[in-house]
Amino acid sequence: MGRIGIVGLGLLGTAVAQRLLAGGFAVAGYDTRPERLEALRPRGLVPAAGVAEAAAGAEAVFTILPSLASVEAVVRGPGGLIDVAGRGTVLLQMSTISPPLTRALGAAAAARGVAFLDTPMSGTSSMVERGDCTIFVGGDPARAEACRPAFDAIARRTIHVGDVGDATLAKLATNLLVGLNTAAVAEALVLGAKGGLDPARLLAVLRESAAGSRMLDVRGPLMVENRFEAQMKLDLFQKDFALMLEEGLRVGAPLPLTSLAQQLCGAAVAAGRGGQDLAAVITTYRQMAGMGG
Repeated sequence: MGRIGIVGLGLLGTAVAQRLLAGGFAVAGYDTRPERLEALRPRGLVPAAGVAEAAAGAEAVFTILPSLASVEAVVRGPGGLIDVAGRGTVLLQMSTISPPLTRALGAAAAARGVAFLDTPMSGTSSMVERGDCTIFVGGDPARAEACRPAFDAIARRTIHVGDVGDATLAKLATNLLVGLNTAAVAEALVLGAKGGLDPARLLAVLRESAAGSRMLDVRGPLMVENRFEAQMKLDLFQKDFALMLEEGLRVGAPLPLTSLAQQLCGAAVAAGRGGQDLAAVITTYRQMAGMGG
């Protein structure tokens, strides 16, 4: 593949851009915050003045945006990617949005003759920086295979899930487990600390036990060391919780634990921690246990 465009250079978009640049791709990027473009310019990113410029001459364009509204505006709004993408350009929708919107965007792109793949990714921004992540793909398998060089530059594994919308549903199910597991890690660490165990020692025990998990490895140390710099912001994950619960209602799947985790994280957001990592949910548990934040 040749030139790649990226629209949205937040934590995840920046990590994706870095992986692609390190893999030798020519990358043009656009974000509403110019400082994000300037931060990547020394690495080789070509800053774009808008969506059309990011897509100009690109064989593929990733959208990595924080909200459903921003994705819809960039993909099918006036002057959006469906309007400006060149013949042969593939739109790769990587943001976490709803399955119905993903399918609607795919249908709108198809109606205009524009190729579209549903390509959410599982992994924190730090994991993406290391290439320790997985891309889920929904859509035409042949088109997905043509994009494999870019996927391989970003992720350790790419899994074709099914049709457009299926990959997004798989991402919501994945994030559901991430959220619940993170809350469970916080609960276990607070139980031990309240009972007098050293948190670092307890973490080491848990990691070698039958309870070991990826979130225990990734977010356990952040909780023990009170380091809550964002890899996935709490307020953005609240959006994901809302999408999970919405999809559960749509398909008739009860999600009681997800609802509880949403409220626990919501308490941390209400306490002013929305810009911090999901690991900051432990502060809610500490407050309830009378241990302070």
